Amino acid sequence: MRWHRFLKFAKLVAVVDHGYYGNWIMRPAVFLDRDGTLIEEKDYLTRPEQVRLLPGASQALREWRNAGYACVVVTNQSAVGRGMMTEEDLREVHREFERQLAEDGASIDGLYYCPLAPKTSDKTVIEHPDRKPGPGMLFKAAREMQLDLSQSWMVGDSLSDMLAGINAGCRGTILVRTGHALDPSTVPADIPIVADLLAAHAYILASNQHVHHRRAAG
Repeated sequence: MRWHRFLKFAKLVAVVDHGYYGNWIMRPAVFLDRDGTLIEEKDYLTRPEQVRLLPGASQALREWRNAGYACVVVTNQSAVGRGMMTEEDLREVHREFERQLAEDGASIDGLYYCPLAPKTSDKTVIEHPDRKPGPGMLFKAAREMQLDLSQSWMVGDSLSDMLAGINAGCRGTILVRTGHALDPSTVPADIPIVADLLAAHAYILASNQHVHHRRAAG
Protein backbone atom coordinates (compact mmCIF):
# COMPACT_ATOMS: atom_id res chain seq x y z
CA MET A 1 0.00 0.00 0.00
CA ARG A 2 1.28 3.43 -0.87
CA TRP A 3 0.89 6.51 1.32
CA HIS A 4 -1.93 8.10 -0.66
CA ARG A 5 -4.07 5.02 -0.10
CA PHE A 6 -3.63 5.12 3.67
CA LEU A 7 -6.25 7.82 4.19
CA LYS A 8 -8.88 5.10 4.46
CA PHE A 9 -7.44 4.21 7.87
CA ALA A 10 -8.57 7.59 9.19
CA LYS A 11 -12.15 6.41 8.71
CA LEU A 12 -11.62 4.07 11.66
CA VAL A 13 -11.79 7.09 13.97
CA ALA A 14 -15.46 7.61 14.66
CA VAL A 15 -15.47 8.75 18.26
CA VAL A 16 -13.51 11.95 17.71
CA ASP A 17 -15.65 13.64 15.06
CA HIS A 18 -17.11 16.18 17.47
CA GLY A 19 -14.49 16.24 20.22
CA TYR A 20 -16.50 14.16 22.69
CA TYR A 21 -16.05 10.69 24.13
CA GLY A 22 -19.04 9.74 26.25
CA ASN A 23 -19.39 12.52 28.80
CA TRP A 24 -15.75 13.61 28.45
CA ILE A 25 -14.71 16.71 26.56
CA MET A 26 -11.70 15.54 24.62
CA ARG A 27 -8.46 17.50 24.44
CA PRO A 28 -6.01 17.90 21.58
CA ALA A 29 -2.58 16.29 21.56
CA VAL A 30 0.79 16.73 20.00
CA PHE A 31 2.03 13.27 19.10
CA LEU A 32 5.81 13.12 18.94
CA ASP A 33 8.34 10.69 17.57
CA ARG A 34 11.21 10.01 19.98
CA ASP A 35 14.55 9.55 18.18
CA GLY A 36 15.56 12.49 16.00
CA THR A 37 12.65 14.55 17.31
CA LEU A 38 12.95 14.74 21.10
CA ILE A 39 16.33 13.08 21.56
CA GLU A 40 19.42 12.73 19.38
CA GLU A 41 19.16 10.20 16.58
CA LYS A 42 21.18 7.03 17.22
CA ASP A 43 21.36 3.80 15.29
CA TYR A 44 19.45 1.48 17.60
CA LEU A 45 19.64 3.32 20.89
CA THR A 46 19.72 0.53 23.48
CA ARG A 47 21.26 2.02 26.64
CA PRO A 48 20.17 4.84 28.98
CA GLU A 49 23.54 6.59 28.72
CA GLN A 50 22.91 7.16 25.00
CA VAL A 51 19.91 9.42 25.68
CA ARG A 52 20.54 13.09 24.88
CA LEU A 53 17.68 15.59 24.73
CA LEU A 54 17.68 17.79 21.64
CA PRO A 55 17.97 21.57 22.20
CA GLY A 56 14.56 23.17 22.69
CA ALA A 57 12.74 19.87 23.23
CA SER A 58 11.91 20.53 26.88
CA GLN A 59 10.78 24.09 26.19
CA ALA A 60 8.49 22.98 23.37
CA LEU A 61 6.90 20.33 25.63
CA ARG A 62 6.36 22.85 28.42
CA GLU A 63 4.73 25.34 26.08
CA TRP A 64 2.48 22.78 24.42
CA ARG A 65 1.29 21.47 27.77
CA ASN A 66 0.73 25.02 29.06
CA ALA A 67 -1.43 25.62 25.96
CA GLY A 68 -3.62 22.62 26.80
CA TYR A 69 -2.11 19.98 24.54
CA ALA A 70 -1.34 16.50 25.77
CA CYS A 71 2.21 15.56 24.74
CA VAL A 72 2.31 11.90 23.72
CA VAL A 73 5.37 10.04 22.45
CA VAL A 74 4.69 7.35 19.80
CA THR A 75 7.83 5.48 18.80
CA ASN A 76 8.84 2.46 16.72
CA GLN A 77 11.42 0.47 18.69
CA SER A 78 12.45 -2.39 16.44
CA ALA A 79 15.64 -2.99 18.47
CA VAL A 80 13.39 -5.04 20.77
CA GLY A 81 12.03 -7.14 17.92
CA ARG A 82 15.54 -7.57 16.51
CA GLY A 83 16.77 -9.00 19.82
CA MET A 84 19.13 -6.09 20.48
CA MET A 85 17.44 -5.16 23.76
CA THR A 86 14.64 -6.37 26.00
CA GLU A 87 11.49 -4.49 26.90
CA GLU A 88 12.94 -3.95 30.37
CA ASP A 89 16.01 -2.38 28.71
CA LEU A 90 13.63 -0.11 26.81
CA ARG A 91 11.85 0.87 30.02
CA GLU A 92 15.24 1.82 31.49
CA VAL A 93 15.91 4.03 28.45
CA HIS A 94 12.53 5.69 28.87
CA ARG A 95 13.07 6.23 32.58
CA GLU A 96 16.29 8.08 31.75
CA PHE A 97 14.50 10.06 29.02
CA GLU A 98 11.80 11.17 31.47
CA ARG A 99 14.39 11.88 34.17
CA GLN A 100 16.21 14.28 31.83
CA LEU A 101 12.92 15.95 30.94
CA ALA A 102 12.04 16.38 34.62
CA GLU A 103 15.46 17.88 35.26
CA ASP A 104 14.54 20.46 32.60
CA GLY A 105 11.14 21.12 34.17
CA ALA A 106 9.30 19.26 31.42
CA SER A 107 7.25 16.08 31.14
CA ILE A 108 5.12 14.05 28.77
CA ASP A 109 1.56 12.81 29.21
CA GLY A 110 1.95 9.42 27.59
CA LEU A 111 4.42 7.13 25.84
CA TYR A 112 3.54 4.34 23.43
CA TYR A 113 5.96 2.09 21.57
CA CYS A 114 5.84 -0.67 18.99
CA PRO A 115 8.59 -3.31 19.48
CA LEU A 116 8.08 -5.13 16.19
CA ALA A 117 10.91 -5.44 13.66
CA PRO A 118 9.95 -4.51 10.09
CA LYS A 119 10.17 -6.93 7.19
CA THR A 120 10.61 -4.19 4.59
CA SER A 121 12.63 -0.99 4.39
CA ASP A 122 9.72 0.85 2.73
CA LYS A 123 8.52 3.36 5.32
CA THR A 124 5.22 3.86 3.50
CA VAL A 125 4.03 0.28 4.06
CA ILE A 126 1.82 -0.63 7.02
CA GLU A 127 3.08 -4.02 8.22
CA HIS A 128 1.22 -3.88 11.53
CA PRO A 129 -1.40 -1.35 12.70
CA ASP A 130 0.74 -0.35 15.69
CA ARG A 131 3.97 0.21 13.76
CA LYS A 132 4.19 3.62 12.10
CA PRO A 133 3.09 4.49 9.42
CA GLY A 134 0.18 2.57 10.91
CA PRO A 135 -2.04 4.70 13.18
CA GLY A 136 -2.50 2.12 15.94
CA MET A 137 -0.48 3.84 18.66
CA LEU A 138 -2.30 7.12 18.06
CA PHE A 139 -5.68 5.38 18.11
CA LYS A 140 -4.80 3.63 21.38
CA ALA A 141 -3.67 6.88 22.99
CA ALA A 142 -6.85 8.62 21.83
CA ARG A 143 -9.00 5.91 23.40
CA GLU A 144 -7.08 5.70 26.66
CA MET A 145 -6.47 9.43 27.14
CA GLN A 146 -9.70 10.85 25.62
CA LEU A 147 -7.86 12.77 22.90
CA ASP A 148 -9.43 14.59 19.96
CA LEU A 149 -7.47 13.36 16.95
CA SER A 150 -9.17 15.85 14.65
CA GLN A 151 -7.53 18.69 16.61
CA SER A 152 -4.19 16.97 17.18
CA TRP A 153 -0.82 17.13 15.45
CA MET A 154 1.88 14.60 14.63
CA VAL A 155 5.51 15.80 14.74
CA GLY A 156 8.46 13.68 13.68
CA ASP A 157 11.51 13.36 11.49
CA SER A 158 10.50 10.64 9.05
CA LEU A 159 7.90 9.94 6.39
CA SER A 160 6.45 7.12 8.51
CA ASP A 161 5.70 9.66 11.26
CA MET A 162 3.87 11.90 8.81
CA LEU A 163 1.82 9.03 7.42
CA ALA A 164 0.89 7.81 10.90
CA GLY A 165 -0.59 11.25 11.60
CA ILE A 166 -2.44 11.30 8.28
CA ASN A 167 -3.76 7.77 8.78
CA ALA A 168 -5.00 8.65 12.27
CA GLY A 169 -6.93 11.65 10.97
CA CYS A 170 -4.84 14.27 12.74
CA ARG A 171 -5.40 17.94 11.98
CA GLY A 172 -1.84 18.25 10.70
CA THR A 173 1.63 16.74 10.54
CA ILE A 174 4.98 18.53 10.79
CA LEU A 175 8.38 17.21 9.74
CA VAL A 176 11.43 18.35 11.73
CA ARG A 177 14.99 18.36 10.36
CA THR A 178 16.67 17.20 13.58
CA GLY A 179 16.82 13.50 12.71
CA HIS A 180 16.76 11.52 9.51
CA ALA A 181 18.02 13.30 6.41
CA LEU A 182 15.11 13.33 3.98
CA ASP A 183 14.89 14.37 0.36
CA PRO A 184 12.11 17.03 0.44
CA SER A 185 10.88 15.74 -2.91
CA THR A 186 9.77 12.51 -1.19
CA VAL A 187 7.58 14.43 1.27
CA PRO A 188 4.00 15.32 0.25
CA ALA A 189 3.88 19.01 -0.67
CA ASP A 190 1.27 19.89 1.95
CA ILE A 191 3.43 18.72 4.88
CA PRO A 192 5.43 21.59 6.42
CA ILE A 193 9.14 21.02 7.05
CA VAL A 194 10.67 22.99 9.95
CA ALA A 195 14.01 23.17 11.74
CA ASP A 196 13.13 21.70 15.14
CA LEU A 197 10.49 21.31 17.85
CA LEU A 198 10.45 25.00 18.75
CA ALA A 199 9.75 25.81 15.11
CA ALA A 200 7.01 23.16 15.13
CA HIS A 201 5.52 24.80 18.23
CA ALA A 202 5.55 28.18 16.48
CA TYR A 203 3.85 26.65 13.42
CA ILE A 204 1.06 25.12 15.51
CA LEU A 205 0.59 28.37 17.45
CA ALA A 206 0.35 30.34 14.21
CA SER A 207 -2.15 27.83 12.79
CA ASN A 208 -4.34 28.20 15.88
CA GLN A 209 -4.22 31.99 15.68
CA HIS A 210 -5.20 31.82 12.01
CA VAL A 211 -8.18 29.62 12.82
CA HIS A 212 -9.31 31.88 15.68
CA HIS A 213 -8.97 34.96 13.47
CA ARG A 214 -10.95 33.30 10.69
CA ARG A 215 -13.73 32.33 13.12
CA ALA A 216 -13.85 35.82 14.58
CA ALA A 217 -14.05 37.35 11.10
CA GLY A 218 -16.82 34.93 10.20
